[in-house]
Formats: sequence, structure tokens, C-alpha cells
Amino acid sequence: MKIARVLVVEDEPGIAELIGVNLRHHGMLAVLASDGEAAQKEIDEVLPDVILLDWMLPGQSGLVLARRWRNDPRTKTTPILMLTARGDEPDKVAGLDAGADDYITKPFSTQELLARIRAVLRRRAPEQASDLVQLGQLQLDGATHRVSFCDQPIKLGPTEFKLLNYLMHHAERVHSRSQLLDRVWGDHVFIEERTVDVHVKRLREALGEAGVMVETVRGVGYRLTAAALTNR
Repeated sequence: MKIARVLVVEDEPGIAELIGVNLRHHGMLAVLASDGEAAQKEIDEVLPDVILLDWMLPGQSGLVLARRWRNDPRTKTTPILMLTARGDEPDKVAGLDAGADDYITKPFSTQELLARIRAVLRRRAPEQASDLVQLGQLQLDGATHRVSFCDQPIKLGPTEFKLLNYLMHHAERVHSRSQLLDRVWGDHVFIEERTVDVHVKRLREALGEAGVMVETVRGVGYRLTAAALTNR
């Protein structure tokens, strides 16, 4: 398994070293930089898997750096977690608008930080459709990106296709919105969990008669089941 390379851009040595020690202890490679210039040198040398970026830095602020890296094709898809003592909602929105994937307010626990890092790493590699899978009369061919029900073709948008692919490969199981975000959406900037509901609705509409196979499990999430057709 590839070791995650985490670039920690933090100008307070004590905080930076503490983060670095904890990351290394949990099997990650921590690279420390105290300002934007040092961070850029590290990025130019080796592209990190995740960037932990402090808001308040000497010289260029974390917001400026986040915007720059989001506009650079090389770092456009690199997850950025903003670290800051600013906890007000307008500040959070500013950080997310600048391109941060997540926002962590100081002080934070080690477990919270590690959980956030793991979450964005999972979203970088959503499940891809590459084989043929069938559930009842519903069939999905990952190689040709074709879906059919009772041998009739169904047109799906790219996100609905990925969502159906995941549900079909994990049929009869209940999936929470957060699980679907992790496994389907990939490296997006700040995706609300309710976005899943919108795409589930579109998927059901596109599936037509087979739409009832996508069940809502109240208070939990969604499940794809062939039994829904026979129980009508």
C-alpha cells in the first residue's frame, strides 16, 4: 500500500512538529514547510497526496496559496485541508471558496485530523466501473458505459452511472450518504451530503420502472435491491 505523503504548511514549529510526529506514528510521511515559498519547493520536488495548510502564514496567506494551487493543473486535484483558529462561518466559507476540501478549527484532536485526512484520501480514488454486473434484469457494463433494464438501454449521466455502479457492486447493503460520498464522488471540493439525495432522485427517474430498486432506508441511507420489483 502506498504511504500517504502529507505536506504540513505551518509556521508554528511546535504545532508543525506535533502534527508531523502523529502522522508518522500512523504510517504517513510528513513533510514540513513554514511558509508558502518552502511549501512550493516541496511541491515542485514531489507532489504530496494531501496538503495541511495553515490560514495565517508569513508572506502569503493560506487562502492565497490555496487559490494558487487550485489554479495550477499540477496541484488542482490535490486535497487541501485548511488549519485555522478562525471558527466563524464566513471564515469557513472563505476557506472552502478558496479551494480547500475541508476545514479544521484549532485546537483539534489527533483523531479528528487523521479521520479528515483519510476521508479526503478515499475521495481521491472513487470506485471505477470496469466490469459487467447484473442484478435481476438490470445490467451495467463498465467497459462500454452501458446500462440496460429488460434489454432496453438506459441513459445515465456520469455521476448517476458511478452511483449505480457502486450500488450494484454492493447490492442489498445499506449505504449512508457519507459512505456514498467517499466511494462515488471522489476528489470534490466541499460536497454536501444532501447532494447524494439529488443524484439518487435523478438515478431513479432515469431508471424508470427499475427506479424502485433504489430504496430509501429512513434515517440511514440507500440500498439497491432486486426484491423491490417482486414486492410491488
